Amino acid sequence: MPRLPVLLLSGLAAMAAHGEPAARVVSLDYCADQYVLELLPRASILAVSPDAEQEFAYHRERAAGLPAVRPVAEDVLALRPTLVVRSYGGGPLALAFFERAGIPVVQVPFADDIDGIRRAVTAVAGELGVPERGAAVVADMDARLAAIDAGPGTRTALYLSAGGATSGPGTLVHALLVAAGYRNYESRPGWHSVPLERLVDAEPDVVVASFFGGAAERTAWWSAMRHPVARRHLSGRDTVLLPGALTACGAWFAVDAVEELAEAR
Repeated sequence: MPRLPVLLLSGLAAMAAHGEPAARVVSLDYCADQYVLELLPRASILAVSPDAEQEFAYHRERAAGLPAVRPVAEDVLALRPTLVVRSYGGGPLALAFFERAGIPVVQVPFADDIDGIRRAVTAVAGELGVPERGAAVVADMDARLAAIDAGPGTRTALYLSAGGATSGPGTLVHALLVAAGYRNYESRPGWHSVPLERLVDAEPDVVVASFFGGAAERTAWWSAMRHPVARRHLSGRDTVLLPGALTACGAWFAVDAVEELAEAR
């Protein structure tokens, strides 16, 4: 995670030392929104991103009624925030711009496995001045994971998104499948499109389908998932419909996905 300059960190460090959460916080994207909405009291949140109430946002109900701001420098500066939280919002130059403007930026780390989620929650909570809240969130996640009986992990699961992508080792989806007691049918590392000819021969025990039934599916007209071959896979075998909001960001609520997958197994 990029380091904040010492002068910019001083205000955050002072708040953390006195057990005070950050105030007048602006979040620039829906992944950052989830961290802010989970870790901070509502009164500390000045504005969230325009996507905070979308169907793919986990805490969309908590975001209701909060002001939304576009991740545009002029709009954000007009609010006079004391802290900006971002994952990708504002583009690659946002971090440097807000730091030059004298506004500290908390960069949410990218997490592609459960350990990465633990580190991200702990780091962001510390920078927001609420380390104890972060510790509680991680402890709850770990307790729920420990209660899941993953079994021998003999059943195979193939992940399919509405956009026609699947996910192999080295991704958060892969980590969640393994934590739930499955073997990932996709053995290639990373994300890949799913050729229809491969789907014809694929014989996973379970298909895990995500981002179906919402805006992501309605906009994916080009997707191979609309082909009859793909539709037979989605309707002709055990299928777990996983809400996209559970995997759209690497965060503690990934445990919700693990629980749903384990229950289906």
